[in-house]
Amino acid sequence: MKIDVLTIFPEFFDAVFDFGIIRRAKLAEIVEINVHDIREYATDKHKMVDDRPFGGGDGMVLKPEPIFAAIENLVGTSDRDAYPDGTRVVLLTPQGRQFKQAVGQEFADEAKHIVMICGRYEGVDERVNDTLVTDEMSIGDYVLSGGEPAAIVIVDSIVRLLPNALGSDTSAENDSFSDGLLDCPHYTRPADFRGMTVPEVLLNGNHAEIEKWRFSKALEKTRAIRPDLIIDTNGESER
Repeated sequence: MKIDVLTIFPEFFDAVFDFGIIRRAKLAEIVEINVHDIREYATDKHKMVDDRPFGGGDGMVLKPEPIFAAIENLVGTSDRDAYPDGTRVVLLTPQGRQFKQAVGQEFADEAKHIVMICGRYEGVDERVNDTLVTDEMSIGDYVLSGGEPAAIVIVDSIVRLLPNALGSDTSAENDSFSDGLLDCPHYTRPADFRGMTVPEVLLNGNHAEIEKWRFSKALEKTRAIRPDLIIDTNGESER
């Protein structure tokens, strides 16, 4: 997979993709990640990437010209209908659909080339949305100063779902949200720490009982913390 990130603050990404799972995936050539300065695609002498909104109002809006030029350079066309198969151009915006584990899996399974546009200021000229963007994406119902933190979150989530990115084939399958529930509690050595002991079921070697306990605890934790994730027999949330 190839991931390109478009931003007016490329320094924001210095070193963040050079640690842990993402670094190993890059070294194994499972993923290629590049960060691009949108200003490099501006053609005026001042490298302007934003301007006042038509109709008045506060703030600035990212201009269409540099973003169109960047997409044409990275994808080969600014015609969304002519993008190569597996190409997703993602605008990171609080107005987008919420990024969830299932969306990350969708991208990991289907996308070959992802271009992320980091929004800033009051947003991006709507012609970018209308013509270039395949997905508007948000990481939550709150507003950030820009799309850069969201890009880091989404890249991390997608990369760990790519085949061979993790040390175990089942690691991602057992994560929170992968089966609709939060993850179960986990324990490690020592079995007795300051009088707090590991549940006996985890020590007896009975894998069927262990899996039953883990599911029960995951369900219990989800009901307590995220009841909105529990769907009843009528297809509705228990909350």
